[in-house]
Amino acid sequence: MQDWIAPVVAGVMALVALALAVALLRTRSRVERVAAESQAETALLRDQLTALERRLDKPKPAPEASFVITDLGREHGPQPAEVEPASAIGTALFADLVLRETVVKAASLAHGVRRALDPETRNRIRFEMRREVKRARKQRKVDTREAVRQWQDRQRASRPEEDDAA
Repeated sequence: MQDWIAPVVAGVMALVALALAVALLRTRSRVERVAAESQAETALLRDQLTALERRLDKPKPAPEASFVITDLGREHGPQPAEVEPASAIGTALFADLVLRETVVKAASLAHGVRRALDPETRNRIRFEMRREVKRARKQRKVDTREAVRQWQDRQRASRPEEDDAA
């Protein structure tokens, strides 16, 4: 009665294997196409790079000045002392200097963060903020009272003068 299950399962497995094989072939051809495109692009970039290198290696002729306004560059009067170029430092010394600078910066940053997160500092900041908020409230109250007084004065001034001589 269940003799049909084995051929069906085998057929389904064969279809799945066929679908995977087709997907694998498509993926492989797509990968090969992308690889060929990237190799062609790399070759083009190499050609451009060699052309640029050749162009930079050519010595450029000095431009001929047809009209000179200043005497700059001509030898007149006392010449400044020749300045010696700075001596080159070794790679180990350079690495040591860079590492020291990095360590100092990191240590100072860590110290600053540690001080900023210190409970005493946070409490001081909180106290100053409360004090500033209270000061701002008081100032707003004073400003509001002054604005109300000015408004009332303008209202009184805009009313017609009533005769009290009646």
